[in-house]
Amino acid sequence: MARAVTNRRKLIVTVAAWAVGIAIFFPILWTVILSFKSEGDAIKTPLEVLSSAWTFESYATVQERSNYVRHFWNSVVISLGSTLLGLVIAIPAAWAMAFVPGKQTKNVLMWMLSTKMLPPVGVLVPIYLIFRDVGLLDTKTGLVIVLTLINLPIIVWMLYTYFKEIPGEILEAARMDGASLRNELIHVLTPMAVPGIASTVLLNIILAWNEAFWTLNLTAAKAAPLTAFIASYSSPEGLFYAKLSAASTMAIAPILIMGWFSQKQLVRGLTFGAVK
Repeated sequence: MARAVTNRRKLIVTVAAWAVGIAIFFPILWTVILSFKSEGDAIKTPLEVLSSAWTFESYATVQERSNYVRHFWNSVVISLGSTLLGLVIAIPAAWAMAFVPGKQTKNVLMWMLSTKMLPPVGVLVPIYLIFRDVGLLDTKTGLVIVLTLINLPIIVWMLYTYFKEIPGEILEAARMDGASLRNELIHVLTPMAVPGIASTVLLNIILAWNEAFWTLNLTAAKAAPLTAFIASYSSPEGLFYAKLSAASTMAIAPILIMGWFSQKQLVRGLTFGAVK
């Protein structure tokens, strides 16, 4: 018999949840507020900032100084490109590990996950030299390749988890009906794992969109995404808080909107998996 939850406990949990949510979201909210202030007002105390006049001056300056549309397009291409390439590689790999496991499958999965523990700066120099020699520096293709390799362990692990929840008997029935390996992957496995694949895609897009280390070190101008667009407002002369906040708001707005509309799908996929 389920234990009854008192109204007092519900109130405490609700207040605690709102407090945690506000604490997590506050930096973003404060960034948005500062973006509507002048540089002089942005460095004042919090109460003075809130009481100062609101202005679009910083947004106008950012639009005049930078090509936001080009940086935005680069971010879209890099995020979607690395996600699609990662899925092309990860779906067959996760299928093999989930339904045709070998003696070293678990070791391979752990090895893939361990690569996420390596500090990126540890492999920056060799990757930079390789990209320089093959002409991939400051190109969207180079960033797509790097971000695919960086996020591939996460994609494989997530898809492997979802695929493990799919009954193997369904795939065996498809094989008995004459389905080839290609048809099994495309027409049987993939449709059943749509919730899991969708949440994996959303998470990977967010990770690629927010990646700063590699985008700042492997690009200069042509392929620079929105992370470089933000960094351009940090100069040796100092931090221009209002303009930096305006640039940050413009950069995070698309991914925040996408996350807001897809939050149910993301939570469902991450929480419940592919098949129940």
